[in-house]
Amino acid sequence: MMPERSDIPPGYRMTELGPLPEEWQVVRLGEVASVDWGNTSLTKSVYKPVGFPAFSATGQDGYCDFYEHEGEAVIVSAIGARCGKCFYAEGKWVAIKNTIIVKPIEGMTEARFLYYYLDDERRWPRGGSGQPFIAIGKAKMVPIPLPPLPEQRAIAHVLRTVQEAKEATERVITALRELKKSLMRHLFTYGPVPVDATDRVALQETEIGPLPTHWRVVRLGEGFDIQQGKALSRKKDKGLRPRPFLRTANVFWGRLDLSNLDQMDFSEEEEKKYALRPGDLLVCEGGDVGRTAIWEGQLKDVYYQNHLHRLRAKSQDVEPRFVMYWMQTAMTLLGLYLGTSNKTTIPNLSRSRLASFAIPLPPLPEQQEIARMLQAVDARIEAEEKKKAALEALFKTLLHHLMTAKVRVPEEFVARFAEVLP
Repeated sequence: MMPERSDIPPGYRMTELGPLPEEWQVVRLGEVASVDWGNTSLTKSVYKPVGFPAFSATGQDGYCDFYEHEGEAVIVSAIGARCGKCFYAEGKWVAIKNTIIVKPIEGMTEARFLYYYLDDERRWPRGGSGQPFIAIGKAKMVPIPLPPLPEQRAIAHVLRTVQEAKEATERVITALRELKKSLMRHLFTYGPVPVDATDRVALQETEIGPLPTHWRVVRLGEGFDIQQGKALSRKKDKGLRPRPFLRTANVFWGRLDLSNLDQMDFSEEEEKKYALRPGDLLVCEGGDVGRTAIWEGQLKDVYYQNHLHRLRAKSQDVEPRFVMYWMQTAMTLLGLYLGTSNKTTIPNLSRSRLASFAIPLPPLPEQQEIARMLQAVDARIEAEEKKKAALEALFKTLLHHLMTAKVRVPEEFVARFAEVLP
């Protein structure tokens, strides 16, 4: 619904894109940028291991030993599932078939401003009854808001700053994950000793690889009581006693996602049988077979479905979190236990096979120290992932508010970009 004139803030006017500042224009993309096809005769068959960046409908996904364009541009995916997705190009590069190249006209618009505005599939008119595509004529007619060039540059700078902070956080997360992998390999080979002290650790060869000689190898069923959860009713009847329960979709490596819990009926006896306790391990019987996380009592009265195994330590000599990290190391890094799932239509891990898994068992203090060290890395990863999520949310909010002028970049900040204009 179009707002009444009285709803428009002072200094703004109504446009086809909504209320915008009076000094902003609304133009067609083809008025401020050249809009043309990528090289329709080139396919990924020309890609080389190194060279100049090459863009396809899926983004910068290869290299060529030649270049056809130089400078800044927006590459638009013009066909397929990612139709309307945009990519930023600079330097020397190539764009192959199924792309549209948008090059800003100098002095009229800023490449990064265009990129941030156009990188929204909802802005692009798509045709095709089957596979979606963007016609070049319609691409040229896409309406865009056009602030004065200094403000475009200021807006792009603000958005780029947030985007770079998010990318830096992603690099930290990647580095921490690699650190965790190295640490797991080290800890489950030498124990919790410094890297420069590994030559002093006496090792033994075991069925699960080299381990310190004072460690034991036991079967998982020796240290844990293993029980599968309640079978889901085909009718999905929540009954008279609906209770939340965990399923494989809630279990990830080392963590649980409790944001979306299903419910089903549990009798009083079933509640006693399937009640979770802090310290219980949950292992996926199906789906991503073997994926393991720990229940810490995050919620009250939560149960579990039969596609999960519940492992409960039989004694206080076993640290469940140590075993959780071992399961992740064994299955994602060492390649152990592969081929242990039942080969049915949907692979699954039976209770008996899970119980037969060989696991290392150091003295309890070493189990606890290994778990503590890996938990510290996980806590850092979680903190960085939250930071990344916050930056992503900030970017989306700023993008919307800056492009609709609900929030304006301060004039004194814009003035800096006016000074650097040619």
